[in-house]
Amino acid sequence: MNLSNITHLTSVHSRKDTRIFLKECISLSSNYHVNLVVADGLGDEVAQEVSIIDAGKVNGRLQRMLTTTDKIYEKAIELDSDIYHFHDPELLFVGLKLIRHGKKVIYDVHEDLPKLILEKTYLPSWFLPILSKSLDIYEIYAARKFSSVLAATPSIQKRFTSKGITCHNINNYPIIGELDTGVVNKEACYNICYIGDITQVRGIVELVKALEFTDEKTHLLLGGPLNEPGLLDELRSLKSWDKVDMLGFVSREQVKEIFAKSVAGVVTFLPLPNHIEAQPNKMFEYMSAELPLIGSNFPLWKEIIEGNNCGLCVDPLQPKAIADAINTLIDNKDLAQWMGQEGKKAVLSRYNWNIEQKKLLQVYEELT
Repeated sequence: MNLSNITHLTSVHSRKDTRIFLKECISLSSNYHVNLVVADGLGDEVAQEVSIIDAGKVNGRLQRMLTTTDKIYEKAIELDSDIYHFHDPELLFVGLKLIRHGKKVIYDVHEDLPKLILEKTYLPSWFLPILSKSLDIYEIYAARKFSSVLAATPSIQKRFTSKGITCHNINNYPIIGELDTGVVNKEACYNICYIGDITQVRGIVELVKALEFTDEKTHLLLGGPLNEPGLLDELRSLKSWDKVDMLGFVSREQVKEIFAKSVAGVVTFLPLPNHIEAQPNKMFEYMSAELPLIGSNFPLWKEIIEGNNCGLCVDPLQPKAIADAINTLIDNKDLAQWMGQEGKKAVLSRYNWNIEQKKLLQVYEELT
């Protein structure tokens, strides 16, 4: 049987990105020849039957958008695939050019772009609404031309379907068993953890401040990149910074080790438009590892967290409220364990990649 040749494209994400590589590309590799074009400067390789092609790395956001996108397009044309599947808004015009070559193109929407733009502090505040609206119009225009649009959350899907665009919701739920930590005795554990991009809008300042109101033995295990100018200096100036173990980038295996050493996982994003109806991957990964959650008290998040009895929701702007939740779970290990078990049950029954994988494969079957 001749397998269709498909190519995923990203100019922003890492080659081993959880959604793109670990979930989508590997899921598709049993039915298709899968290529993944990235731009990280690490060279070409074959990983788990996925051919990774490096378009080369350039420094700076503007250079990436001006140069890297062209290189991604050149690699895409060289591969002459049956289906192209891209993951970044800055590749929209690449997708449109591929359509002019008669190719089938899938647009995978990870974020609500118009809302995300409103968070960009490096742009003038007066300009943000104008840019947000302009990108909204352009993205919807382009999406109408693609063979398929995938959305990482129901709210993103709703945005496209409200414009009359057929859009499939492929949630970014965890792979069952990937982050299982086994049986771990946490009676003497006083750690909480946060894994992911470390930014001001994701509530890191309030989280570190919350440690001022916790037991002296309580520590925050902090894994992920911190690239926001001035943020590290601000964090280091806080009284409770000595209770933070900053671990930098962590592999998937290291994530498991962090989970095994933690009583709870924290995801207290600030109440910004792009966060209110988001479904952070880390939320479900904590649940899959039987970690209770401390999350922001957004209606959707309360429905997921409190509705499944798997954690506590707090005002993310109030460090004392975050601290109270931390103390509750650290001081009540039986409660924390029960909430962790309830979260794992929810993942096994509803929030898992097995379900989403079937939806993804169905989209491809319809296209091929």
